Amino acid sequence: MLAPKKTWIILAFAALYLIWGSTYLGILFAIQSIPPLLMAGTRFLLAGIILYAASRISGAPRSPRADWRTALIVGACLLLGGNGGVTLAEQYVPSGLAALLVATVPIYIALLSWLFGMSKQPTAITWAGLAGGFVGVGVLVGPALRFSKTGESPHAWIGMTILLFSSLIWSAGSLYSRKAKNAPSPFLAAGQQMLCGGTLLIIAGIAKGELRHFDPRQITMQSLGAFIYLVLIGGIIGYVSYAWLLRHCEPAKVATYAYVNPIVAVVLGAVFAGETLTLRTLTGAGLIIGSVAIVIMAQQMKPKSSPAPAIIDPAECAR
Repeated sequence: MLAPKKTWIILAFAALYLIWGSTYLGILFAIQSIPPLLMAGTRFLLAGIILYAASRISGAPRSPRADWRTALIVGACLLLGGNGGVTLAEQYVPSGLAALLVATVPIYIALLSWLFGMSKQPTAITWAGLAGGFVGVGVLVGPALRFSKTGESPHAWIGMTILLFSSLIWSAGSLYSRKAKNAPSPFLAAGQQMLCGGTLLIIAGIAKGELRHFDPRQITMQSLGAFIYLVLIGGIIGYVSYAWLLRHCEPAKVATYAYVNPIVAVVLGAVFAGETLTLRTLTGAGLIIGSVAIVIMAQQMKPKSSPAPAIIDPAECAR
């Protein structure tokens, strides 16, 4: 395969950094007039239909029942538990803060993979990264859990708690997806996961009563534009760029999205949503992003024979 032009690589990285970093702001705008779970479910259902149809038209074979079972479980963890939690949490916390707490996913994955025997005991460098990451979480979450006046919503602790649990569920689902049987085409697998996860999110939204209180006539142009952006740009172009880069670049380079996206989300939230950048937020951001960088670099420096799973995976496609 001929090496892709440098321009295309730069454009793909720019798309990965900016698009996935901007989805947090897109979610914030979309749920201003669209119920959160119904918004997320419809978003992924539409994106899944597009990806699945495109994969089948391009020649991907029909998936057996085992692949759909995996897609259902992964979709439940990554989309219902993971992204659904993020969407609910952004009712209570700023988009930038949500992105920072979600950035702990690589830390959770490193810890869970060791606890469940999927990788060797973390090295001293990795332990330092894990400790720094959780200290950063404590800096961000601690004051809110003490119900102190931090200038945030009085219910911010609810959103932060949801984010911590949803990131844990996302991490567990990511580890499961690497061991389970998936469709051979990453695009087909992503389409299946979005179809299953989107359907589960819609069911959850209906069960929560969102449909009874939803009036499509109340949707604002800002929310509608954000929703379309999340479907076409965040769900399709972002993932295609990610999958393409995995085929043409070293995984360690592609993994940099994990600590660039939160920075992008924080900046966009401050510029376009008026979110305040406090010293506490900046301190927590530095600790979490730096720790994620350490954990990823330590994992990538391990010998190829190491059984540790990669920090990044095509299943981790949707934000």
